[in-house]
Formats: sequence, structure tokens, C-alpha cells
Amino acid sequence: MGGPFWARKDAGAWTVPKGEYDPDEPAWEAARREFQEELGVAPPDGEAIPLGDVRQTNGKIVTAWAVEADLDPASIAPGTFVMEWPPRSGRTQEFPELDRVAWYGLDRAREVIVKAQAAFLDRLAEHSD
Repeated sequence: MGGPFWARKDAGAWTVPKGEYDPDEPAWEAARREFQEELGVAPPDGEAIPLGDVRQTNGKIVTAWAVEADLDPASIAPGTFVMEWPPRSGRTQEFPELDRVAWYGLDRAREVIVKAQAAFLDRLAEHSD
């Protein structure tokens, strides 16, 4: 995740690219758009493996897919967002959408991903058996 609160945090602070979308936008198209916005590179083409939905502790529902592809973390040019920082200061600052991008094996990924999203890793593992 990006922004000053998540900077350099690890356990439970990693997430799949995600975002909100309007009901008239198909979820798959929104996922591809968010990938582009957050990572700054085009989403890969290929067969999409649906990983279903999870409900995070904040109540948000996240839907994810996996696509096999080569992606060099060094090629990422994250988008940015603006927020009030420090809190209640009246000042706004721009921050990158992402703090870091990395590839991890499933065991390490389970240690760092947002708790609810670990279900996506389990579902992905079922497809690779």
C-alpha cells in the first residue's frame, strides 16, 4: 500500500492492486484499470484465473484475478494520490499509490499480505497444483 502510514511496513501491509468502481463498470475492466493506475504499466494479457472475493476487516469486498506474466518490479512507475498530511494540518501532499513492488513465494506472501487477501493465495495455489 502507498502513502505515509504504510511506508516501509511489511507484515499485513501488502495488497493486490485494487480500487473502487461504479456498478456499470465490469469488475474485470476495473481490475485492469486499477492495475494500470497503481503500477503505471499496462496489465498483462493472458488467461485470467478468477480468485473470487474476500471481505476485508474494514468491510470492503475485494475481487481478484491472476494472470501469468513476466513483470519486472523495477519497471513499475506507480501512480499518485493526494491526501491531507499530516492529519488535521490543512495541508495536502501527493504520495505514490505503492510503497514497493516485489515478487514473493506463497509462504512469504502469506506473511506480508493483508490478512483477508491470503485467501487469494490459497486459491491461486489450488490452480497451480
